Amino acid sequence: MSLAEYYNYVILPILGLSIILVFIRFLKGPSIPDRVIALDMLILIAIGIIAVYSMQNDQSTFLDIAMLFALIAFLGTVAFAYFLIQRSQNDE
Repeated sequence: MSLAEYYNYVILPILGLSIILVFIRFLKGPSIPDRVIALDMLILIAIGIIAVYSMQNDQSTFLDIAMLFALIAFLGTVAFAYFLIQRSQNDE
């Protein structure tokens, strides 16, 4: 089995299934933090798909897009954590 076949028959189906499961958690999440974590996971899975696509097509420019997504996900998570801290301080 070549590396390209491994990408197509093992890694991409696992990433596709994980997108479906995380998206269900995003829709059904009982609280807002659950949905934020699910959204962060969706972005991380998208980064994985971009990385696999970049390796398959031997184009490293797509890794710049993946790094941009990672930065956006990190900043979003930090902003939400800051929001939760501010909300908890206002409740006291």
